[in-house]
Amino acid sequence: MSKRKICIVTGTRAEYGLFYPIMKKIEASDNLELQLIVSTMHLSEAFGSTYKQIEKDGFQIDEKIENLVASDTKSAIAKSTGLATILISDAFNRLQPDVVLLLGDRFETHAAATTAMLMNIPIAHIHGGEITEGAVDEQIRHAITKMSYLHFTSTETYRKRIIQMGEDPSRVFVSGAPGVDNMMHLSFLTKEELENNLNWQFREQSALFTYHPVTLKNSNLEEELHTIFTALKKSDLNILFTYANADDNGRVINKKIEDFCQKNPQKYKVVKSLGQQRYLSAMQYVDLLIGNTSSGIIEAASFQKPVVNIGERQKGRLQSGNVIDCTLEELETAITKACSSDFQNHCKSIKNIYGNGHASDKIVNVLSHQELSVIKKFIDMDCKP
Repeated sequence: MSKRKICIVTGTRAEYGLFYPIMKKIEASDNLELQLIVSTMHLSEAFGSTYKQIEKDGFQIDEKIENLVASDTKSAIAKSTGLATILISDAFNRLQPDVVLLLGDRFETHAAATTAMLMNIPIAHIHGGEITEGAVDEQIRHAITKMSYLHFTSTETYRKRIIQMGEDPSRVFVSGAPGVDNMMHLSFLTKEELENNLNWQFREQSALFTYHPVTLKNSNLEEELHTIFTALKKSDLNILFTYANADDNGRVINKKIEDFCQKNPQKYKVVKSLGQQRYLSAMQYVDLLIGNTSSGIIEAASFQKPVVNIGERQKGRLQSGNVIDCTLEELETAITKACSSDFQNHCKSIKNIYGNGHASDKIVNVLSHQELSVIKKFIDMDCKP
């Protein structure tokens, strides 16, 4: 019997890191064959050409989709999405996958879902049902849910939300978050190895910082970043920065971070892409995380690390008790609280609500045995007026 072809489409370093344990399980499966399409940020030198890390990890890239328009506007993102749709359709024609496996809520992920749907290819979707009110990812995620046939959620609450959207409960599975799997199975660098790799030291109190554009909010980004950098300087933390995503204004954030770090390179370090091993290793050795990235909500809880979550990008996402939500104006106070011994001790008692590190096993098992179709029936709920 021929193997079922599972085609993964990835466009960012973070998304690839979440796919990594699943890809390893697919490669090891007797029933499945991995196909890999790499797009968007992976092929951009400005974002670290991270396709090289995928190849270094031993994966064969079947198709490279160069769809990222080199501009920092909403129009450029729309054009990048359209270009991805055109190029991915050609890739699907060549690869003839049995199912397309997608994760999350990126614009190129939406393009892949639209293309697969129009080409009658079943879609399996990871991390549906979640809420992030401050980003366009919110609408994209729910749209992909309605195009997908199989669903893998990180919590029971998210499973119920997908069922609420009319999806068949028999095709909605609680897998947990695959990002947690990496903490169980990846080997981390020692602190000395990581410092030598980065040519930078963590010193007494250190933080990991990632800040993405809030895509549904019209604001003065330069003013926001000035407020953030002012609070960071007052905190006296050593800070390891990573780049923002290729959303509109992402390059503005990255340029401002580069400029900020150049003023004190011993105290501040920016890396375009840490990769999963270095990123999680850094998470292990810092005292706290600062920014507005989902890894602060999901993965950081497994390290029992305090997280200062700025603004509304992650608003609505379930938390494990280690997160301090704050506005820009509250950032300095929030950092002080996160660094306090009381909150640090509190975080040592929390449990990650996003799973126990076996998400990839559950996902691959379902992909191996579940019947597939592109025909779906909307399941009505009992609704009272």
